Amino acid sequence: FPEMVSNPKLVLAEGTLNVVIKQNVTLSCLSEPGSPPVRYTLFKHNQQVSALNRSDLSPALFTLTISSASDVGEYKCKAEYNNSSGGKYSNSLNFTLIEPVSKPVLSSPTSQAKKGQNVTLSCFSKNGSLPITYLFFKGTQNISPQKTMQKREAAVIFLFINSLRDFGTYKCKANNSFPNNTKYSNGFNFTLAEERSHSQPLIISLGLILLLLIIGFALAIPFFLIPLYKASE
Repeated sequence: FPEMVSNPKLVLAEGTLNVVIKQNVTLSCLSEPGSPPVRYTLFKHNQQVSALNRSDLSPALFTLTISSASDVGEYKCKAEYNNSSGGKYSNSLNFTLIEPVSKPVLSSPTSQAKKGQNVTLSCFSKNGSLPITYLFFKGTQNISPQKTMQKREAAVIFLFINSLRDFGTYKCKANNSFPNNTKYSNGFNFTLAEERSHSQPLIISLGLILLLLIIGFALAIPFFLIPLYKASE
């Protein structure tokens, strides 16, 4: 046999590098050219996970089940001839655990609006692997392009309340790379703010003027009655 095997190549044979809990993945490790028998050992963060012997030129296949967050990280394999003291290590593969998005919350700084007003809506999922993509709806119709957030922050859109048709139920949805997991928010409704009549301030002003006249008249009565009383004596 040669003194040393060649550096093996570690590749993903089945599954993805972005993994979810209870997902199965298969890693393939092969040193070529090489002469069998070869012993392949899989490591995770320098700790041995499994070992296989190959007496032919077929790759060693390691099947893993991602049971918890401790199962993700960097993997490497080592190839060596049986009963030899040397060996070569492969490239590394890194698994990343994907967390599903939580139900987003749709909110606005104001719950009341009137025609001709600008308002904002924000949509935010507290949990979930980044990036997270948000989409806003009014009824069943989307009202904005999708927004992909690379940081854990809310997606915000600006709306112009143009008519009564702009009042209704708004919602948003959130999803990420976690498969088959789209979450919808609560419904949010703007209520129509009561618009004060233009005549209302005028009525209030006239009322105050009338009240002042009554008070003034009441205060002036004694000044008229006293001279009349003295004249009659």
